[in-house]
Amino acid sequence: MNLTKNSTTRPDWNGGGVTVLVDKPLGWTSFDVVKKVRSLFQIEKIGHAGTLDPAATGLLILCTGPKTKSISRYMALEKEYTGTLELGITTASFDLETPVKTRRGIEAITEESVRLAFAHHTGRLLQAPPMYSAAKHAGKPLYKLARRGKTVQRAKREITVDRFDLLSFDPPKAGFLVRCSKGTYIRSLVHDVGMELGCGAVLTSLRRTMIGPHDVREAWTIEDLIALKERAAA
Repeated sequence: MNLTKNSTTRPDWNGGGVTVLVDKPLGWTSFDVVKKVRSLFQIEKIGHAGTLDPAATGLLILCTGPKTKSISRYMALEKEYTGTLELGITTASFDLETPVKTRRGIEAITEESVRLAFAHHTGRLLQAPPMYSAAKHAGKPLYKLARRGKTVQRAKREITVDRFDLLSFDPPKAGFLVRCSKGTYIRSLVHDVGMELGCGAVLTSLRRTMIGPHDVREAWTIEDLIALKERAAA
């Protein structure tokens, strides 16, 4: 069962299983969402298809019961994101979670130069996971090594970026839309654009808007799900 906001059928969370779209709030980990939904509906088996960082918001697909067998299929789907970046600075984490390392002037950066840099980072690319990520090295998450000041070699993986569009340009900020394959680190794309422009850039906000054909506009908020639980208990 795909649980939509318009559904009138009572979900069978454990027996038949449910697929539900959730709009992850800012500051929550993906596991926080899983834990909350599990607790709300007393779910025995539940997982999510594709992690979002706590600083990101947007679409998270949860599967319960037998539907968890579909998680890998959802994870393989193309993703779409909107976000903002800040030009002229760099950080170790490629976002604002760590202190600013460098500052450079952006007087020479134009809207056209940003569009061109975006275009250079579309198509098939090789990308290494950032040190501040959950990817593992010798069984340990990279971010744990990074927090100890260590940097290790990371194998590059092939990704595909089908769209990298400039949505707004108000220096030092720029808004963008990315449509990409699974395994793409948007922070790394932003960092690479900053390096090409010669001024640096960091990710300042990120929202996942689509996973395959599934749109965040169809997703439940946490408040929606709490209300669903209250209606079921009434």
